[in-house]
Amino acid sequence: METPTLETLELFAGQIGEDEKLFFKFKDNGGRDVALRYDQTVPSVRVVAGNLNSLAKPFKRYQIQPAFRAEKPQKGRYREFIQCDADIFGDPTPYADAETIALSLDIYRQLGFKEAKVLINDRTLLKDFPYEAIVSIDKIKKVGEEGVIREMVAKGIDASKAREYLVIVKNLKPNETIKIILDYLTSLGFDRSWFEFDQTIARSFSYSQGPIWEVVIPGFTSGSVLGGERYDGLFSKLFNMDYYGTGFGLGFDRTLEAADQFQLIPKEATASKLLVTVFSPALFTKSLEFSKSFRDQGINCEIYSNPNAKLDKQLKYADQKGIPYVIIIGPDEAAKGLLTVKNLKTKTQSTVSLFDALRLING
Repeated sequence: METPTLETLELFAGQIGEDEKLFFKFKDNGGRDVALRYDQTVPSVRVVAGNLNSLAKPFKRYQIQPAFRAEKPQKGRYREFIQCDADIFGDPTPYADAETIALSLDIYRQLGFKEAKVLINDRTLLKDFPYEAIVSIDKIKKVGEEGVIREMVAKGIDASKAREYLVIVKNLKPNETIKIILDYLTSLGFDRSWFEFDQTIARSFSYSQGPIWEVVIPGFTSGSVLGGERYDGLFSKLFNMDYYGTGFGLGFDRTLEAADQFQLIPKEATASKLLVTVFSPALFTKSLEFSKSFRDQGINCEIYSNPNAKLDKQLKYADQKGIPYVIIIGPDEAAKGLLTVKNLKTKTQSTVSLFDALRLING
């Protein structure tokens, strides 16, 4: 699914909560109040609500698009960033939440992280707390208990009441929904160190309800890399209809930073597997023919674009880009219908037919 970059401000207003100050909002040429896409959950609810009759239910979707927030730019926080969402619509059971939470973890397992942890809570456990207290409690890992109390007091909550809220939070236990989710993750074979009930996870979105969760990478200090929740109430609030939704938003930029920190990004600087060099302008057509032959066999290859460039310069280019193989077709090779395959990693080379070259390159 994709949604527009611009939405009406009315769609987002009142749904996000404390962070609505981060909206990029303005009047368009028609004088309408609009905002850049703050998140992808609210717009997707609009799309699903308008197309219920044509969607198979439950409806599962993913969405990868930029989102925009008027943040103070810093590591892990950007004004434009890529958000990757996955959601299930139309299923009110905790098994839908469990499925999306399992996907949340499996993404990081598949990416090669040795450790990742999903922290799970349920907003219904905090149903008697005012929203201002919930937002403050969500910051406890950043500012500590006293910092949370000070923030609550600044919002008009009595200090004794603020301390009472913290005591209640500390004593919260998993409800049946959380137990179902934890059992689901265990059944899928996730190590117990990869998930836990965390009563301090509160999520600041005003539309969060039911199960809520965040994924953190131990040792990565730029915050959570993924957050999710159930948000059935958005349908009733926006469109006066009873419907169900649960899902998450993955921060691609933060995930990439974490992958880089733990050296999980492949070293290869290019998708090209080989460079077809041009020995001379007279042999440019021959190089073109061979490059087409390699591409026809499904091999990503480049041909050097300047037929007048010296061979050393072309080899240096391939080395800088991390291209593992170089093809050289000189006058002798061209006369015999052969080519020279040079392996830049092993520094070996051999003059072979196209068929044998394909075998060498494909391993």
